[in-house]
Amino acid sequence: MSNVRSNRVAEQMKKELGDILSRKIKDPRVGFVTVTDVQVSGDLQQAKVFISIFGDDVQQEETLIGLTKSKGFIRTEIGKRIRLRKTPEISFEIDEAIQYGNKIENILNDLNKE
Repeated sequence: MSNVRSNRVAEQMKKELGDILSRKIKDPRVGFVTVTDVQVSGDLQQAKVFISIFGDDVQQEETLIGLTKSKGFIRTEIGKRIRLRKTPEISFEIDEAIQYGNKIENILNDLNKE
């Protein structure tokens, strides 16, 4: 039962975070960010947000720093939009799966050309 609820909260957070990051964050360090996944713990106290950032390594680091500094604001916005007793603590992580997939696709394309 708890797993189903945490999945529903994670999906709702993913939707709301996408809206917040695209419209509400005004930090110039934050570039083009896509929320790829959200994992919420069973007790709804922790939320791990996986993001994909467009740009090179320096831009990704700057964006991650900007998001980390904006965590309080983001958590407050989530609390206003999702009715929970306690809003989960948010941590941001760069999703490596997309980069890994692109790397594999490039290798396969190179093999097909040969």
